[in-house]
Amino acid sequence: MKKVIFILFISQFFFAQQSNQLWKGYFSYNEIVDVESATDAVHAATQNAVFSKAIASSDLKIYNSINGLKPESITTIHHSQATNKTFAGNSNGLLLIINSDGSISTKVDIINEVPVPPNKKRINDLYEHDGKLYIATDYGISVMDVATSEFIITYFIGTSGEETEVLQTTVLNNQIYAVTRSFGIRKGDLANPNLYDFSQWQTFDAGFWSGIVTFNNELVAMGTDSRTYRYNGTSFQQVLNQNQTGLKIKTNGTELIVTTQNHVFVLNQSYAVLLDITQIPDYNAIFKAATVVSGIVYIGTEKDGLFSTSLANPSVFELMSPNGPVRNYIFRVKKAPNYLWAVYGDYSRQYNPYALDEFGISKYSNDNGWELIPYNDLFQAKSICDIVINPTNENQIYATSYFSGLLKIEGENIELFNNTNTGPNGLESISTGNPSYIDIRVNSPAFDKNGNLWMTNVTNTGNYKSIKTLQTSGQWQSYGIADVTTDDFGRFGPMAIDKNRTKWIPSINDGLIAFNENYNNKFIVINSTNGNLPDNDVRCVAVDNRNQLWIGTFAGLRTVSVDRFISSDELTTNAIIIQEGDLAQELFYQQTILDIAVDGANRKWVSIADGGVFLVSSDGQETIYRFTKNNSPLPSDNINDIEIDGVSGEVFFATDKGMVSFLGTSTKPSDSLSDVFVYPNPVRPNFVGTVKISGLTDKANVKITDIEGNLVYETTSSGGTIEWDTKAFGKHKVASGVYMIFVASEDATDSTVKKVMIIR
Repeated sequence: MKKVIFILFISQFFFAQQSNQLWKGYFSYNEIVDVESATDAVHAATQNAVFSKAIASSDLKIYNSINGLKPESITTIHHSQATNKTFAGNSNGLLLIINSDGSISTKVDIINEVPVPPNKKRINDLYEHDGKLYIATDYGISVMDVATSEFIITYFIGTSGEETEVLQTTVLNNQIYAVTRSFGIRKGDLANPNLYDFSQWQTFDAGFWSGIVTFNNELVAMGTDSRTYRYNGTSFQQVLNQNQTGLKIKTNGTELIVTTQNHVFVLNQSYAVLLDITQIPDYNAIFKAATVVSGIVYIGTEKDGLFSTSLANPSVFELMSPNGPVRNYIFRVKKAPNYLWAVYGDYSRQYNPYALDEFGISKYSNDNGWELIPYNDLFQAKSICDIVINPTNENQIYATSYFSGLLKIEGENIELFNNTNTGPNGLESISTGNPSYIDIRVNSPAFDKNGNLWMTNVTNTGNYKSIKTLQTSGQWQSYGIADVTTDDFGRFGPMAIDKNRTKWIPSINDGLIAFNENYNNKFIVINSTNGNLPDNDVRCVAVDNRNQLWIGTFAGLRTVSVDRFISSDELTTNAIIIQEGDLAQELFYQQTILDIAVDGANRKWVSIADGGVFLVSSDGQETIYRFTKNNSPLPSDNINDIEIDGVSGEVFFATDKGMVSFLGTSTKPSDSLSDVFVYPNPVRPNFVGTVKISGLTDKANVKITDIEGNLVYETTSSGGTIEWDTKAFGKHKVASGVYMIFVASEDATDSTVKKVMIIR
């Protein structure tokens, strides 16, 4: 019986070599797009990362945005044995090069210089011959010098010189062969100095092909008819009927490897099938690419990672991918003291969950890395879109499914709440007229200060009882919204609950709905007509540390005091006006705001659609940071969710292309100075970054002096952590030595003294 061995590689690391010590990567390495062989290693790529494993030493190298690899979407890779460079082609024409020293080069020649539309610049394949890299693209072939990484020439090889999709190239006897989408196999003579002229190319075969390699000193091509052929000098002869459309054809010189969705075929030089892999035990794997290195078959799958097995004895499979979450598209993330939780089920702007997701729930800990609670263990709950941690029991979480109901998870115990077990005031399914169709869309989970769990539930019958609560007693209660909304389908975003237990619920059409059952089921609706909202599509809300509600809409930002709900029947929101030179303007004017998170210093992290993330001061008047894909390790400028660890200050950014975190100072203030901690300590010569002093009370006074008492730095904390750049008042780096840190609370009733050693 075949079995799978799991090898755990923790992909969690700081990249000190390039001064990215404030960033961490939490990437998935499961969604493989290509696999490439070398004489002593295997290389694999996902859409946003490349990793390689040495065969002899099992040395693992990972390249992602944390250490400078910033792809658009990787489509193919190639490793040059001669130069020890790895090339990664992208869907937009970007070419990334991992150099022999581990540095990253970014080549934008195709993007900037090839005169074709942007949607015609996809790189389909990379082939090396005689020191040149032949880049097969959707417009033709570009050629690069492998040693210098400089582009040489571009060939447009359509029969009339037009651009045409080239899927793969190869060279035999100094003749280059290119498989095209529309013109069969085109052929050119590399000795011809006029090969840039399309008329110098000829049609070698007018059939329909999807790939081509040189193997056993002859051409081998993969047809669109689900068969593979060798060219015997006069005609093509079938060597393999794979019964499925071929995805990749590769060779390592000794074996021929053909990959389809459900087969990996390995053929020897006599074209005998040595191996036909159709499944990986315990996985419903879909194959994407495969190769062979030193008798080991490496198989990249669509969503399960990279596997290896022996060519001689394919009875045991090893999972080779670095440890990570199930996929890179993370929709919501939540941090508990013991775990970081991630869910993948999403919905469109219109709250449409289709196509339904079946990805389960991931959790991360420092001890065990990433673990998965599988879909089947979660009662097959689909499109799990949000998660909340019980504030009175950190080991108990609830996850909402936008199709199947509400999950309660506590250790190994998992329970599903739906329309069958929550009573007449509980969860409801959308009414379709078909009683056998169950669609229970739950969202917006949040706990109030009394421990009751609130959520929204899409309803389209009766009083539209879309607001639900699971009380601490275990009883369910529903509240109707028919009098306050025109949306009979009840589509709501993540809610916030303030200190007064008022529920602030974003809606797609009706603005912001505020509700408090303790004030005679009072509702207030804030919209563009009566509440100064810039748009009635409210995407997110956040209550800050001074009881101001920050409201993110599809077209801008507003704020309002939560306490006004108690005494008013109508609420009008306020724009934040900032000064830009001589001009006054709205903060985030007309910007689509995806998420807002409040840190321990009451500063706001704000995610903007296609705009990255901003950190602004507590009042919004100062922009402290702006991170984008271009100036930071963010893998995308679309951040679905922001989560802050109030203890460590780590800020998590869940994007549509992977999750990263930033180690800032956004910690919650402590109640006393008994646990003040200084790190790193000592500060060594190769350290690049700031010294952090954590465990502070809010507005604590911090003074740093040298051993003789000379003051070198002074500040007041905002939140629980401050940073020191190891400079004397920001001017010059202090010398080696021991420095005293004097900390006093705002009222001077509490104080402590710490030391830090600096070694230059």
